[in-house]
Amino acid sequence: MTQTKHHQGSEGQLSARPNAVDRPPHYTSSAVEPIDAIEAWELDFHLGNAVKYIARAGKKDPAKVVEDLQKAAWYLNRAINRRAGFVGS
Repeated sequence: MTQTKHHQGSEGQLSARPNAVDRPPHYTSSAVEPIDAIEAWELDFHLGNAVKYIARAGKKDPAKVVEDLQKAAWYLNRAINRRAGFVGS
């Protein structure tokens, strides 16, 4: 069953947002949702994406666990290279 979360729109009316947009199950299977950790830790784009892909590895699509981890590594390497001065790497 798909859960919905209601929020107040710009005109003051309540509307339902599908769970897949607001709280996808591959990010909410643990006590801490990745977006909450990313914001609390004030991570930049690259580190935030690394956390996101690590957190969801194998949960969104079990057949893509290695791909998710490779994406996390790509973002982490990008962050390292930028900090080391290799901006285009």
